[in-house]
This record gives sequence, structure tokens and C-alpha cells, in this order.
Amino acid sequence: MALLTPYSKVPELNTATVLLVENEEELQSKLANALVRNENDFNVNVRLARKLPLPVENKESRPRIDLIVFLVNLLSERSLQSVESSLAHLHSDCFLGKVCFLVTDARSGFHTQERLVSVRKLAASHQCPVLCAEHRTADGVKAAAVRLLNILKVSAGMSPIATTALYLSSLTRCSVTSDLEED
Repeated sequence: MALLTPYSKVPELNTATVLLVENEEELQSKLANALVRNENDFNVNVRLARKLPLPVENKESRPRIDLIVFLVNLLSERSLQSVESSLAHLHSDCFLGKVCFLVTDARSGFHTQERLVSVRKLAASHQCPVLCAEHRTADGVKAAAVRLLNILKVSAGMSPIATTALYLSSLTRCSVTSDLEED
């Protein structure tokens, strides 16, 4: 079992690759379609995975992954557990602007608020951004795709303003309230 590393492959010209990791595949395909359909000045490759680690058999043909997005459905405890177990399969360099969390169903009740706090703590401990998305409407999925494409552009080094993923990490750092830090 090898760790997934961010700089183990040479990037492709004018191409960025995003890996969407979701255990339940509820949002994954909709988001993948929205990412590819969006008009960009660069090519977007989308890879899908239910969990990490990725299979070893096609490691050589796999492109460099510029951004890893963990999709967390807050209505499912299993979704959060899958993300937590998958994080162990990432090299520590991945967390420097190459990983983010996208949560859904953040307004659906008390249990989701507890899980949202858990996701925010997890993201804060890894210095990763947390994005909230509405996955039940086409506009919500499209808005999430646009936000992810902006992060992907920086992560892949295609943005002249923010030239490094580390810079992106400082801009999108999870702002956790002081009550989370006290726990």
C-alpha cells in the first residue's frame, strides 16, 4: 500500500486532474459532469474513487492528481468514517493546497451539525478548506463545480495570481471558531 503523493508525476500541458472521493456516489457523478461541462481555458480530467488507497495495478497510467476532493454527506455517518480512513493514505505533502472537503446536507438537523463540526475539526487539523454545497439542484451542483474549478486552477499551477497551492491553502484555510479550538 503506497501513499498517494502530489508530485510523483509530471503535469500534463494545460490539463488539471481532480480526484473526487465519495463512498456513496450520490453527488460524485453529477459533480464530475458539471466540472467537465464548465467552460474553462484548460482541460479538466475527473477521476472517481469510493475510497483511498487507489488500486496499484494502474498506477503507471494514472495522471498526476492536482486536487483531491473528499465529498462528505452529513446525513451519513459512514461517509465521514470513509473520509477519515482515506486520509491515512495521503502523503503529508498533499495537504498543502491539494485537498479540500465538500460537505452536503449541512442544514438537515442536529446530527448533521455534529458531523459538520467533526469535518471542520478534521479540515482544520490538516489545514484544508471546507466547502458547503447544495447537491439536490442543478444550480447548486454547478455552483460547487465553479468553486472547485477555481481551487483546481490554483492547485494545478494555472493561475497567474496565486502561483502556488501553498498560497491557496493560506487563502482558503478553514476558519474554525474558537469554541472548536477549545475542545
